Amino acid sequence: MELDNIYIKSERHLNLYHRALKLSKKLKTYADEADRQGRFLPETVWTLKEHEYLSIVLPKKYGGEDLTLYEWLIMQEKIAEGDAATALSVGWHNGILMELKEGKLWSEENFDWIAREAENQKLFNRASTEKNTGSPTRGGRPETVAVKVDNGYVLNGRKTFTTMADVLDYVIVSAWIEDEEKIGWFAVDMKSLGVSVEQTWNTLGMRGTASDDLVLNDVRVSSERLVERKGKKSAPKGWLLHIPACYLGIARAALNDAVTFANEFQPNSLDHPISKESHVRQKIGEMDLILRRARNYLYSIAEKWDQYPEQREYLAKELAVVKVTATNDANKVVDLAMRIVGGRGLSKNYPFERYYRDVRAGLHNPPMDDLILEQLASSLLDN
Repeated sequence: MELDNIYIKSERHLNLYHRALKLSKKLKTYADEADRQGRFLPETVWTLKEHEYLSIVLPKKYGGEDLTLYEWLIMQEKIAEGDAATALSVGWHNGILMELKEGKLWSEENFDWIAREAENQKLFNRASTEKNTGSPTRGGRPETVAVKVDNGYVLNGRKTFTTMADVLDYVIVSAWIEDEEKIGWFAVDMKSLGVSVEQTWNTLGMRGTASDDLVLNDVRVSSERLVERKGKKSAPKGWLLHIPACYLGIARAALNDAVTFANEFQPNSLDHPISKESHVRQKIGEMDLILRRARNYLYSIAEKWDQYPEQREYLAKELAVVKVTATNDANKVVDLAMRIVGGRGLSKNYPFERYYRDVRAGLHNPPMDDLILEQLASSLLDN
């Protein structure tokens, strides 16, 4: 489709696109099973490691390709077209690396350590959400506590929505540091004594992310693994554009499959496929229009992020609006696909019902619509 190639501007982009396409096709073969089981399958992990995708955003000295945000989104969107749950999940892993690469939040020693682990295709994620605090973007203080002891800390607590928990090598846990009275992040080896995963993930969509509960019971962590403390001001996070890229990937898959369905399906009441029917053609055209608009916004902001690093501090609002726009538009596209396919869209024999369930998860990824709309209104009304 022409839509695939709009944002391919160089041979390097084309190479990354084809690599992502190959990876996407392989991951797609596991997507239905992961969705049924609500698990992040070992086969998926092996595939990501085989393609060395767990280090791809890093500088070349760490075995990576030193991807820009724009380049990474090309790959993320394409992977999501085949397996959205995996794209969203591994997006957190590579997003951490991209943030650390660009933002220098950790010491050089700790960044070198985690980059070397990623070079060896180790998998990690942050764990910040808790049942009583809700989304960390809302500002709640973690109930997970870090108590200072000789040569380190002891962590106790429970984290929800820990994506890929069962297959992670490391998890970066937010905790309240008692003796400092501030929030910090600790890099915890998942093999540590006292670390366990409780399989609580039983959700409608994005089942393959396996975002179970992480339980920490008297887990000892060395002082060196207190890798980050909360600063006074949070900088804009360009890497979070992997979220809208993922959901636009779902929408693009829905459009592709709707086109195929419309060209092939011919009920006995017609002497031609439904692709000749005007109401179907209108829906296909509307899906294409919505996707073009949303993708243009996504990639234009990613390009600004890459080309004008001195302006990144002013892009926070735009990054948030991209997410809200893309996730809502992706839902519209999938809804239109369901209308084209009709009742068959609810059947497990077709991928549309998974698209329909998965795309709705985007509405609940941060930042939330209400928060961004209030910020936009406040900037216009409260001056």
